[in-house]
Amino acid sequence: MTIRRGTRLFSNVIVDGCTEIGENCLIYPFATIGLPPQDLKYKGEDTKLIIGGNNIIREYVSIHKASVGGDGVTAVGSNNFFMAYVHIAHDCKVGSGVIMANCATLGGHVIVEDAVVLGGLAAIHQFARIGRNAMIGGLTMVRQDVPPFMICSGSEAKLFGPNSIGLKRHGFTDAEISALKSAYKILFRQKLPLNKAIEKVRAEIDPNRHVDHLLHFIEQSKRGITRSV
Repeated sequence: MTIRRGTRLFSNVIVDGCTEIGENCLIYPFATIGLPPQDLKYKGEDTKLIIGGNNIIREYVSIHKASVGGDGVTAVGSNNFFMAYVHIAHDCKVGSGVIMANCATLGGHVIVEDAVVLGGLAAIHQFARIGRNAMIGGLTMVRQDVPPFMICSGSEAKLFGPNSIGLKRHGFTDAEISALKSAYKILFRQKLPLNKAIEKVRAEIDPNRHVDHLLHFIEQSKRGITRSV
């Protein structure tokens, strides 16, 4: 177990197992960090939890170490804010700058890229991916991958277009947001087969790194992509 300089544990915090916590984290009462995974396949193997620096981990948050079905590491980045009762299951990979509101839950092996916002009581199915700068509404059940830069909400998760306000707050230019809006319309509003829609985006929209990331994320999906209303 390693807890680096400046990290503060309030009362009644449990940190267990092969856990590394970076500098200047705040971990509030009754959080449980690095306990064994809730996975019947786990038989006490030597797996890990690695957490970066400057994270705020509020009351009753649970972050579990990995099971044996992945690379043996649950990983959390830096500068995240996990509100009360958040759960991050075994083998998850959570980026940096992520906000998870009260009771938001990640199943095992979920990938959450940087600067994602998850509303309260949102639940992400095992092995799903949430692309960077996406915003997931409260009470949303996500079963398939959510593309980066998008808003997703509803008891049956649906896309509602680019996360324009969030993108502006993170320094995206008007031209970059406009390109993502155009890509969204082609990908999710024109009812084209997804491979044809991707081809059309590449043919009609001037390339930039955000559109490229969006298309690459979609092409790498194994669970399928959450679609529009």
